[in-house]
Amino acid sequence: MVPSEAKAETNKLRALIAEHDHSYYVLDDPLIADAEYDRMFKRLVELEEQYPELAVADSPTRRVGGAVLSGFAEAVHDTAMLSLDNVFSETELTEFEQRIFRYLGGDAELAWLTEPKLDGLAVELIYEDGQLVLGSTRGDGRIGEDISAGLQTVRSIPLRLRGDKRKIPKRLVVRGEVFMGHSGFSELNNRRAEAGESLFANPRNAAAGSLRQLDPGVTAKRPLRFFVYGVADSRVVNCRFQSELFPLLAGMGFGVNDLIHRCENISAVASRYRELQEIRKSLDYDIDGMVIKLDDFSLQQRLGNTARAPRWAVAWKFPAVQATTVIRGVDFQVGRTGAVTPVALLEPVSVEGVVVRRATLHNQSEIERKDLRIGDTVLIQRAGDVIPEVVKPVVEKRGGSEEIVVFPVNCPECGHGLIKEEGEAVSRCVNGHCPALRRQSLIYFAGKSGLDIEGLGKKNMEQLVEAGLVSDLADIFSLTCADLAALEGWGEKSADNAIAAIGRVRKIPLAKFITALGIRFVGEVTASTLAARFGSLDAIMDADEERLRTCDGVGERAAGSVYDYFSDPGTREMLADFERDGVEIMPESGADKPLSSQVFLFTGTLQSMGRTEAKQLLKELGGQVANGLSNKVTYLIAGKKPGSKLKKAKERGIIVLTEEEFRSLLTGAGA
Repeated sequence: MVPSEAKAETNKLRALIAEHDHSYYVLDDPLIADAEYDRMFKRLVELEEQYPELAVADSPTRRVGGAVLSGFAEAVHDTAMLSLDNVFSETELTEFEQRIFRYLGGDAELAWLTEPKLDGLAVELIYEDGQLVLGSTRGDGRIGEDISAGLQTVRSIPLRLRGDKRKIPKRLVVRGEVFMGHSGFSELNNRRAEAGESLFANPRNAAAGSLRQLDPGVTAKRPLRFFVYGVADSRVVNCRFQSELFPLLAGMGFGVNDLIHRCENISAVASRYRELQEIRKSLDYDIDGMVIKLDDFSLQQRLGNTARAPRWAVAWKFPAVQATTVIRGVDFQVGRTGAVTPVALLEPVSVEGVVVRRATLHNQSEIERKDLRIGDTVLIQRAGDVIPEVVKPVVEKRGGSEEIVVFPVNCPECGHGLIKEEGEAVSRCVNGHCPALRRQSLIYFAGKSGLDIEGLGKKNMEQLVEAGLVSDLADIFSLTCADLAALEGWGEKSADNAIAAIGRVRKIPLAKFITALGIRFVGEVTASTLAARFGSLDAIMDADEERLRTCDGVGERAAGSVYDYFSDPGTREMLADFERDGVEIMPESGADKPLSSQVFLFTGTLQSMGRTEAKQLLKELGGQVANGLSNKVTYLIAGKKPGSKLKKAKERGIIVLTEEEFRSLLTGAGA
């Protein structure tokens, strides 16, 4: 065969195999017998081996796996892959809708799109000129892991997009869920049992473990599936509504869940939720709730996002799964803020494939309110990834030998007396030198909620503390390969990987660093607010408590906690150690935005937008929004029926803007 004939045949075979892959794995409608498909595939492999120059990146032969990887590279998301806020009742769903009405202002007509919430692994796929060039995990929402080699083996993910090339964006970023169906999961576990291998606990763990294989050939043998649920930027597709997007994506070759449904109002959304609950057990895959999105892309863009979730979408979770077991004892754990949390030690019980041995008891008041005792038969519940909790005792099964739970008066770690502040339900250890506080702070700092340093999970961090290698946060950055390789369970390769992961986070965005410090009352949202307001770590450290309180969204308790934290000489010494070890805290770019030096206050009702939307626009331009009138306020925006603030502002000489003038200011600043 001459090269031109080989090229023509390989092109024909690739087109035929791609068509049959789509029919079989996406449409679930095979067009030919398996034997015929196998013959075509074998012939394509032979041709590519004989003519290596004809092997292309999007060939179906890539789905069987390639070279084994040494590790996963970082993949930066163009736009953050956010989480979803949850609701658990129809009342909470209605409150979610009312928040949107208040944000948008006026009487907007809201239609919704509902989707089953799959219990799988969220991934991002990037296509350039119609070809898959990168696939990654969600990671921390901003940076994930490049798992392209594994994702290429998932046969319901198109390697090249179908349809009219003129209608496919030059760069398309889609997001979806990789999962494993019940039938595929059973088949996989049967094969592992026959081979004498350990079994997977549930489909979600099996799917996640399959995608994180360094050998894509292993991933190729796992029965993984993919459903697309959206695009990173709706402006690149010619659609006005989310409901128009899915037929477009299906035409490009993506699997689209056939239970996606458009609802004209919130009552229809609630009805759809009940329908999904009824059919949940009949599906071949796990779902743990329903995702609800505003259908109109223009409204989605107006609403925007908080630091962790879109304002225009929510997940309505199914009720928790429950089981019965026995409390064998109670362990008291000290958290990073000093809070002492009682944890029930349970007779192991399986809850939908997950063996539960421990469950939170929350605090002493909850134990007393529920009248829980050691030896009680209890009802526990687990919803998704939420920590299992004890719901109530089964009093009828008490035999008289049960013991009252005695809450400690001293810290179980350091022996320091515990305190319970007025209005709080938890007891705390306030000893700043408590080993438990230090250990938990280190675990949090390096963990998923902090810097997410690969290789430094909870168990490894505990080992480093026990070995005396790490006692403060900055110590992580002075670790060496020799330090780690000498530890039990480590080797040179795992040590090298961990040190490389530490190296990748030596440049830390300011908001992420503040979050990772684990300051009491300061979560991701408050950290982002502080970073945007002050711009640099030095500015936050130098701010007094009153100035911290002027930040919209930073409450009095958070302001006091931040001030106390950065006023501590030990904290300042630790921060100097970070600089010594080559860690760079990246300033917040928002400090240079057009309105970064301006403070705004609202009074009255805006007619063209909701106040929440107006505040968000200001924040995006670097402006700050005050909660009350003070000399720090630059502008007062006076809407319809302004209150007493208007008169007081004029008396103080503060500039007053009408709504029209305010909109002109926004336009001039680039909104």
